[in-house]
Amino acid sequence: MGRILAIDYGTKRTGIAVTDELQIIASGLTTVNTKDLLLFLNDYIKNESVELFLIGEPKQMNNTASESESYIAEFIQKLEKQIPNIPITRVDERFTSKIAFQTMIDSGLKKSQRKNKALVDEISATLILQSYLYSK
Repeated sequence: MGRILAIDYGTKRTGIAVTDELQIIASGLTTVNTKDLLLFLNDYIKNESVELFLIGEPKQMNNTASESESYIAEFIQKLEKQIPNIPITRVDERFTSKIAFQTMIDSGLKKSQRKNKALVDEISATLILQSYLYSK
């Protein structure tokens, strides 16, 4: 079995989370500059077996696509061209950033540490991945 890699796409930074090989545990992996995302993914799959890419699908409260969806759709087209053999699944990511921030508070991180937006992105990717695993 390969890993599942979750992507919380942002225009500046992208949070990435991954499962273990048995697809049981979701863990934050890293946050990368979005401009380097495709390079990072290509390097990652050279060293690790990835079975599926999960990409967050931001929606408004009325279930319509958010403003950032156009950027994500453009990224997905590039990803499908560069790595066509790994399927992509979209996962509703509403509230993940808020839940990630609350998780940081609940875990006792200091205020200065909670300002780390890269950490919020990584936790958000982990939440996207966990919600997918729970739904399986």
